[in-house]
Amino acid sequence: MLQIDPTLFTDEAVSAETRAFIEKIEATLAEFPATNEVPVELTRKAREEGRGIFPSDGPLEGSEWREYPGGARRIRVSLPEGTPRGVYLHIHGGGWTLGSPAYNDGENQRVARTCGMAVISIEYRLAPEHPFPAAPDDCFAAAKWAIETLPFGDVPYFIGGESAGGHLSASTLLMLREAGLHKRIKGAVLTYGCYDMRMVASARNWGERKLILNTPVIEWFVANAIPSPADREDPIYSPILADLHDMPAALFSVGTEDPLMDDTMSMVGRWAGAGNRAELAVYPGGIHAFDAFPDLAIARGYAERKTAFLNGLLEA
Repeated sequence: MLQIDPTLFTDEAVSAETRAFIEKIEATLAEFPATNEVPVELTRKAREEGRGIFPSDGPLEGSEWREYPGGARRIRVSLPEGTPRGVYLHIHGGGWTLGSPAYNDGENQRVARTCGMAVISIEYRLAPEHPFPAAPDDCFAAAKWAIETLPFGDVPYFIGGESAGGHLSASTLLMLREAGLHKRIKGAVLTYGCYDMRMVASARNWGERKLILNTPVIEWFVANAIPSPADREDPIYSPILADLHDMPAALFSVGTEDPLMDDTMSMVGRWAGAGNRAELAVYPGGIHAFDAFPDLAIARGYAERKTAFLNGLLEA
């Protein structure tokens, strides 16, 4: 049963450690221009060189790029020891504009190790050079290929991602359902995604306070990916508007200091309201991408919850 504890959203629920972290991040970001104020190529170059506020999580040895037939982009593969007992299709975040599967090697290797699954992280074409449907099409093509082709036998598949990756995971599930392949997906890990490209309350009302994301940055990301406001009404692009029947069990996670909190709160309700199993994990004081800072207790708690959710479904 989906349950929401209102005390998680109170100031008292935020730990001293998390408060100190928020203050540090906000002070650091105040010294730099916002993401939407920097040319895309400069932000990408900085990330490639390991610069920025996020701790490095890749590229790491133990993960490798692979081509797949018919794909516009590659996949990044992280394997467990022994025969995989499942496949986790991962889609990276970055506002549909930034990021790479290689920057998630550490977490994807952790999932491979703790869950015994092959992790396939999907590279997709980035905006603004490649607006939608490029990214959803690439994610669907890779997921379809993996489900139909990977030589791991009749193992369960899972899908998940963070931020834009959570959004693209939901869109990919809808496209897999249209193709009659959604039954192969046993579970979804949807982490602080943007599920309404029209921008719902918290994203629209957040303002200019910089905690990784703010309203102008979200508006910029959305405009990069979907330049036409009319196209943002498409349920594949805004999954909150879709018929969500016959979806897999899903774990939704979000922090209370995330401009996209209302996206998660709305989407988890719609997921459960369509008759699907839905779990909600709320992290008091969690900012957008809080899980990228592994020294933080709420980040460790998220990793443990994600592992338990995936292992629980594998063992069910």
